[in-house]
Amino acid sequence: MTETAPSISTKLEFVVDINRQEQVDQLQKLLANRKDIENFNIDLSSKRLVLNTTLQSSKIQKLIEQSLDTNAVLLGAGKPLGAAVSALYSNMNQPFERRTRGLVRFIQTDDEQCIVEGTVDGLLPNTQARINIHEYGDISDGCDSCGNYYDSNNSSSQKNSGELTGILGQVMADEHGTADFRLLNRRIRVPDIIGRSFVIQNSDSQRVACGIIARSAGLFENTKRLCTCSGATIWQERKEAKERFQ
Repeated sequence: MTETAPSISTKLEFVVDINRQEQVDQLQKLLANRKDIENFNIDLSSKRLVLNTTLQSSKIQKLIEQSLDTNAVLLGAGKPLGAAVSALYSNMNQPFERRTRGLVRFIQTDDEQCIVEGTVDGLLPNTQARINIHEYGDISDGCDSCGNYYDSNNSSSQKNSGELTGILGQVMADEHGTADFRLLNRRIRVPDIIGRSFVIQNSDSQRVACGIIARSAGLFENTKRLCTCSGATIWQERKEAKERFQ
């Protein structure tokens, strides 16, 4: 089953572009005043911030960046081998003016619970969209090559109820066509969905956007500061990502 997750906390690790103790003090004050953030630790030498929160990771990132006028990058979430991410792009048959894109994260909090959180832009305003995991991580023909809904077939109760593992539920787009969501799912496990695909359907069951689900770093697994493929620093990458999604 999938349900909202207002009280389920996840542990997140950020690198924040801070260089002075004054910035650390400012960040401490910012986080200490939030009831939805707890057990945070800031290390100036490594620029590392670790915290527990019931908020989406993107909302934490936005809060830090806007309040301190600096960059923040999510380095890791959850336990080792317990996190995944999917970057979503419009299906090939969607018109350019209805370009849908977004980012979805999966964070395994324990063996029985997985947080599914994301932000999707370009949906029809004030409408519901369906979010699903499909069996194949194949987008060679857009979302049409992702196959059917993923089904783990490992739960007799699930079989009896007729529910498929990959059917996660529905999210609501606001008046701007943006859907923000943070859901708790008790059927999926991150190791089982890596290499599959995440698909968004509109109210007419058309596949409007999709992306391959890839493993992402757990806590303290990511020491990256330089992209060896391009030579860009993590801050340059962050700037380019902001520009791409504006």
